[in-house]
Amino acid sequence: MAPTESKKRLALAIIDFLGSSLKDGTLTADDAESIEIAQSCIADTFKVDPTDEAAVKEALGGQSLASIYSVYEKLRNKSTPQADTSSAQEEKPKAGVPTAESDKLKSEGNALMSRKDYAGAIEQYSKALEIAPGNPIYLSNRAAAYSASSQHEKAAEDAELAVAVDPKYSKAWSRLGLARFDMGDYHAAKEAYEKGIEAEGNGGSEAMKRGLDTSSRKIEEASRATEPPSEELDTAPGASRGAGGMPDLSALAGMMGGGGGGMPDLGSLMSNPMFSSMAQNLMSNPDMLGNLMNNPRLRQMAENFGQGGGMPDMSSLMSDPNIAEM
Repeated sequence: MAPTESKKRLALAIIDFLGSSLKDGTLTADDAESIEIAQSCIADTFKVDPTDEAAVKEALGGQSLASIYSVYEKLRNKSTPQADTSSAQEEKPKAGVPTAESDKLKSEGNALMSRKDYAGAIEQYSKALEIAPGNPIYLSNRAAAYSASSQHEKAAEDAELAVAVDPKYSKAWSRLGLARFDMGDYHAAKEAYEKGIEAEGNGGSEAMKRGLDTSSRKIEEASRATEPPSEELDTAPGASRGAGGMPDLSALAGMMGGGGGGMPDLGSLMSNPMFSSMAQNLMSNPDMLGNLMNNPRLRQMAENFGQGGGMPDMSSLMSDPNIAEM
């Protein structure tokens, strides 16, 4: 599966981070060669161009990967109790904590969603996130709006951040599963639904289980589509084969006087149990056909038949010890 645009942006951010680590002294000049090789490998693997300044700028959004990650660490640890070093110090709102204004914007976004005004809903949720960055509910709601407007990569990005902030928020896992499914990444969708069921507990909701089942079926279908045919080709030498592995009986038909009215009715031949048994043996052992062509008794029979001598008695023919042995 080709890298998504989201992963390409991340690859560019990593390349930029590695370069910045050399410039700011985090890494020494002795590491430069290794870093350059790493940057080149990442660029080739993810099909990105780190010299494209516009693409790098879009990937970073005016920030650096280090600063973006520091925000994530703060959000991840937002629920960790912090010591109150100064009771007199004014308490500041924590990242992701909703306010009355942000909740109002979220409600307006929900109303727009119900009217299928997805662009308007995205705008209101985005405004709410400006007030409460990283709030998992606002991110999850915006992910739903992105999915509804077929912006699946953006939906996945919001849902991924939401579950990173609150891994127990099952609704965000469900929206991540949907976004990944719509992107065709069925394995990642299955993983998201599994984690959502784990977060819900009690075996998960019916909706979450349906998402898991659908993703699992898609994975199975893709697996069956790439499986090689179960029937192997017969590579035995000395046998001419027709379609489907059937020995080519055209040589036998020609030897028996085929054409010009000399060939007997094959339906009558196949109704003879001894001839039918011989044909089945030929099908199971193609080498037998070559030996049969060289049998003088059979060649004499074919010559007599070709000269108008009529079809030989099959019982007499099959009683010949040479042919019976074959």
